[in-house]
Amino acid sequence: MAKNTSLYFRIVEGRSLPAKDVSGTSDPYCIVKVDNEVVARTATVWKNLNPFWGEEYTLHLPTGFHSLSFYVMDEDTIGHDDVIGKILLSKDAIGAQAKGLDNWLNLTRVDPDEEVQGEIHLGLELLRDAKRIGLRCHFIEARDLAPRDISGTSDPFARILFNNHSAETSIIKKTRYPHWSETLELELEAWELTEGGNVTVEVWDWDMVGKNDFLGKVKIPFACLHKTPVLQGWFRLLPLGNHEDDAGGKLGALRLKVRLVEDRILPSMFYQPLIDLLVESVISPAEVEDSSPLTMLEEVTTVESRQDVAMTLVKIYLGQGLVVPFLDYLSTREVNHTSDPNTLFRSNSLSSKAMEQFMKAVGMLYLHEVLKPIINRIFEEKKYIELDPCKIDLNRTRRISFKGAASEAEVRESSVEMLQGYLSSVVESIVGSVAQCPPVMRVAFKQLHKRVEEQFPEPENEDVKYLAISGFFFLRFFAPAILTPKLFHLRDQHADTRTSRTLLLLAKAVQSVGNLGLQLGHGKELWMEPLHPIILCSVASVKDFLDKLIDIDQDSVSEVPQRAVFLPSVTVKEGYLQKHKAEGPQLLSRFAFKKRYFWLSSETLSYAKTLDLWQVSSSIPIQCVCVVERVDENAFQQQHVMQVVAQDNDGQIHTIYIQCKNVNELNQWLSAIRKASIYNERMLPCFHPGAYRSGKWTCCLQANRATLGCSRTHSAVTLGDWSDPLDPDAETQTIYKQLLQGRDKLRKQYLEAETTPEEEKSLNSGLLTDGADSSGQLLKHRQAAAARLLGVVLDLEQAHATFQQREREEGGSLILTP
Repeated sequence: MAKNTSLYFRIVEGRSLPAKDVSGTSDPYCIVKVDNEVVARTATVWKNLNPFWGEEYTLHLPTGFHSLSFYVMDEDTIGHDDVIGKILLSKDAIGAQAKGLDNWLNLTRVDPDEEVQGEIHLGLELLRDAKRIGLRCHFIEARDLAPRDISGTSDPFARILFNNHSAETSIIKKTRYPHWSETLELELEAWELTEGGNVTVEVWDWDMVGKNDFLGKVKIPFACLHKTPVLQGWFRLLPLGNHEDDAGGKLGALRLKVRLVEDRILPSMFYQPLIDLLVESVISPAEVEDSSPLTMLEEVTTVESRQDVAMTLVKIYLGQGLVVPFLDYLSTREVNHTSDPNTLFRSNSLSSKAMEQFMKAVGMLYLHEVLKPIINRIFEEKKYIELDPCKIDLNRTRRISFKGAASEAEVRESSVEMLQGYLSSVVESIVGSVAQCPPVMRVAFKQLHKRVEEQFPEPENEDVKYLAISGFFFLRFFAPAILTPKLFHLRDQHADTRTSRTLLLLAKAVQSVGNLGLQLGHGKELWMEPLHPIILCSVASVKDFLDKLIDIDQDSVSEVPQRAVFLPSVTVKEGYLQKHKAEGPQLLSRFAFKKRYFWLSSETLSYAKTLDLWQVSSSIPIQCVCVVERVDENAFQQQHVMQVVAQDNDGQIHTIYIQCKNVNELNQWLSAIRKASIYNERMLPCFHPGAYRSGKWTCCLQANRATLGCSRTHSAVTLGDWSDPLDPDAETQTIYKQLLQGRDKLRKQYLEAETTPEEEKSLNSGLLTDGADSSGQLLKHRQAAAARLLGVVLDLEQAHATFQQREREEGGSLILTP
């Protein structure tokens, strides 16, 4: 039974941070680590002791994790950044909060003895014979140790302690992956065999000057050696266990939102009955509208979980090739239940959320193509734009005129002109994008247009069919992306204050365009009036665009079940990166990386000197990729380097080293390539985090180039976003959990509902009036549908219980690592 672990966290804000700069402020940012691996870095908030970040991330961690750490740093232009404090959350602490953690947490001091990582591979044997009594320890190797030296490595040695006995291994210099292969023995007295206590193994970094640095320890109860005389395996290194001091809140606090979702995924055959019910809901809709599994699922979905459920359903139906019938089913229900066209799709119903998540799942690349050039221009120009008289700051407007500070009227006039230019660019880009819009999106909108037109055919409701589509297209897709480009991966960082205001005003204008200008002048923001003419002029072109958008033959669009959201020919990610020049003589590290433009699709990773795709100089078939991992800094004396290892059909290994601009870009590329290669059968379990240079690996110092990797791969660890590959089993498991939580509600509503006397007689005989008989048949339909759905949920519950019991019996005692 597979295990899926997903970690959601949001770094909201900080407060009362200490001043680290001479100006009396700090420039704080956060680094997030999962088991000491950096997975995210927030933007820096300059000169602020109460910073707001609002950055959120999702991580998929199939192999699990032990801890999540948040470090608050102060960025310095010169020298090293200062550490302000940290927050450490164990997996158990996060998992104990059923609904997740949402709290202010005090920062604690960073203690070097607590900053440990890695594992040690050793064997322990209790010796008891006529000649001697002792404890033998075979130190094999260690991996992923913490770097303690300025070179980014350590000089590790290991020590074993029991009672007053101790012994040490040799020192292996300049490595975080030492291979000792040494056996040490401690001679014991007979009375010590009855002693309790622990056998302690410590790892230290040797320093020529000053004291040695602690790298971690392992404690093994001596009683375990009586039960298992020979104990061997990998053991996670633990910190000293000093009590963490939160300094009484003197280091400030962070507001965090963290949620852990752990699922055990059953084999596919167990989920098929639930998938069949979901498919049946849209292929053969029930005659009784509120008795379909989808209707019942919506009834038990909470407001908090509605978005997750909507995205999960979209992925399930994408995988089944039925996403258009699914959306049509939900929108038809909502349209038929709406009497006032002004309220159509205005709530956060399952139908609205599903359409919203569908656009993100299939249309994100399209959105990037339409908006990215304009968003980049706004970020680069950093114009001061303001229309609200109450917010105009004349001190910020000196660049507008070389004659001195501009007047308020000049600021407004300049702002209107620039906003009109931006808005024109956005509208022109959108209305000219019919050909780029994914066909499946166009068909979904065509069905929506048809249902709304059927429900509201009156001449006075002529615009409703346009508003239904533009409400999703403009208000729920393009406008939010303009407002917060980072959340839609249009930018790596959040906008600064000035650019954020420009984006907000532009997003408001785009919303008005999406509303076809019908609400202009009715709001409180009358200062937006100078933009009304250009908004009204855009209405005709927007309607024409929507007409062309839905002018598509539905039969020509193939919805073949697929394992990925994107098509093979589509570029999933692209951009300039630095590629290591492996050919020729050894170059200095700073000159060994050359700028290249990279493209990633689900079939190839390609690169060239320029962004002209026809000039591609080399490409790696994704099906040949076997390792996608980080590279240690000391390999090239460079940060943010990753490696892609491919194995050709002849079994030859080829490695390409790529450098990214920052840790976020590194994680995004790692995640994207891992997702593209997630179903590869050639993925390796271990790799070398260093490079082979000067006749040896820089990580483990082994001379044999073909030796097995010294670190475990993390190929299944990815960032959660719109490009997550489809996984029908995991998605159906999510729906099952939602139904399991709402099972009692469904039982009470459908199976234990009190019937009226007429309904009771109708169920037992056919002798009553047509109305009563109809009511009884309706109740029968509902009860039968609910019983069928709840039966499937019960079968899945029993299957989970059976597998968990089997796991406890077969594998629970085999885990050595704490």
